[in-house]
Amino acid sequence: MNTMQSRRHFIKNAGIGLAGIGFLPVLGPIGQLWRPSVLLPHALPESQGVSSGGILSFIEAANASGISWHSFVLLRHGHIVAEGWWNPYAAEFTHSLYSLSKSFTSTAIGMLVKEGKLDIQSPVVSFFPKDVPANPSSNLQKMTVKHLLTMNTGNGADTMPPMLKSNKTWVQTFLEQPVDFEPGTHFLYNTGATYMLGAILHAVTGQTLERYLAPRLFEPLDITGYDWETSPQGLNTAGYGLRVKTTDIAKLGQLYLQKGKWNGKTLLTESWVKDATGYQTSSQQGNGDWAQGYGYQFWQCRHGAYRGDGAFGQYCIVMPGKDAVLAVTSQTADMQQSLNIIWEHLLPALHDGVLPDNPSEQAALKTALGRLALPVVTGNTANDMASRYNRKTWTLDKNDFNATSMQFDFSPAGCTWTTQTAEGVASIRLGWEKWMLNKERQLYKFPEVGLNHQPTKVAGTATWINNNTLQLNLRFVETLHGDRIQCVFEGDKLTVTFLDSLTAMSAGKVDSRKPLSGVMKG
Repeated sequence: MNTMQSRRHFIKNAGIGLAGIGFLPVLGPIGQLWRPSVLLPHALPESQGVSSGGILSFIEAANASGISWHSFVLLRHGHIVAEGWWNPYAAEFTHSLYSLSKSFTSTAIGMLVKEGKLDIQSPVVSFFPKDVPANPSSNLQKMTVKHLLTMNTGNGADTMPPMLKSNKTWVQTFLEQPVDFEPGTHFLYNTGATYMLGAILHAVTGQTLERYLAPRLFEPLDITGYDWETSPQGLNTAGYGLRVKTTDIAKLGQLYLQKGKWNGKTLLTESWVKDATGYQTSSQQGNGDWAQGYGYQFWQCRHGAYRGDGAFGQYCIVMPGKDAVLAVTSQTADMQQSLNIIWEHLLPALHDGVLPDNPSEQAALKTALGRLALPVVTGNTANDMASRYNRKTWTLDKNDFNATSMQFDFSPAGCTWTTQTAEGVASIRLGWEKWMLNKERQLYKFPEVGLNHQPTKVAGTATWINNNTLQLNLRFVETLHGDRIQCVFEGDKLTVTFLDSLTAMSAGKVDSRKPLSGVMKG
């Protein structure tokens, strides 16, 4: 959920990585066998006309960029030619898509049109007779489903913020917002408009987006383990909130590259794919890849490409002229920078025909992929404080999180950070200057406003940055966020401060969470 301004704020944070050109099943984090998708075959890059050296150049530029890259999957001619995850992110984890969710919502609308159940020229108000204001404006009455798809509703501001704050239903609140311009004449990136697409699908079918797409998209494409946030009315948020794996993002792109066909079946009509991914309206003039035009919840790109994208650098980039798809997850304040790196390094790596086999570059690429890692904060892994405070209980002063006590358990492998709250006990294990994955999903006890309200697996590192300060670094690996916790020990007093990863990358922004303080018990 984001306006274009909020979508482009960046962070640079800690992490480590395991990735590679995967061919075999690998052991998942819970000890279960995780299998790569059987629907996307792997191939050596050169066999599909892709230079291993070019991919290596992209990785080098990515690592040097200051951007927190989390994963990428590159498809050429329907084959995975390279894929990588920066640990603690991994292939088996879902990842928050933010506004890339919109492209999945658009896909659902396309399927509804294919079934003959929806005409996108239909007025929006026709689907919600009980929710329309008593005296609807002329502009509201002119607003159609197509205007929702193309972000040309006529609203002068994103409707999602008032929807989130309203005591009424989200549909009612959307319909009450001013429609300042005649629909079709004013482009405005409007996440509330995407929610209305999901609400219309529900009005027509009685199903949520998630339930509707299950047999039509998720099952055919072997997309599993996904989840999608819901509104207070129980409908999927549509414009944000979907979590899928990086390979699943690539599958969506491949479906569109194949003009709606998958394994011999037509999931979307070719005409819908053309309209959805083509130029429907001007967009944000003078804003690089955001100025190339907009389709049905897809952006046009330079170089003849198009994309679905989400805040902080979640991409499904389709390059029809190159018969290629690139899926990316990341965290960046400058989304144009990440696209520039892709255009500069990966685009030239795509050649016509088959390239000569290049074992040395393929080996170098495999090594680079296996070493993908976000930087880890370093200091000292041993400290006299550790023995003094090991397993001591700290009684906390009254705080905004209803946390009552805290404990640190130090061992040669790392630190276990345990907090008692009104809801129960929560523990997170952290490795000394290396990531340790907590295998069970959990709700974070100290979230910044608007972040980490979905359960996620957590990975953590720990280090002593000075004699009395223990720094804990967290990555919520099924989102794109992280947190830095500094614990300052001064005699029998403890102070705990927080800095979330989005705040850390935004100049002048301050984390809104107040420090915790406590005293050692006994």
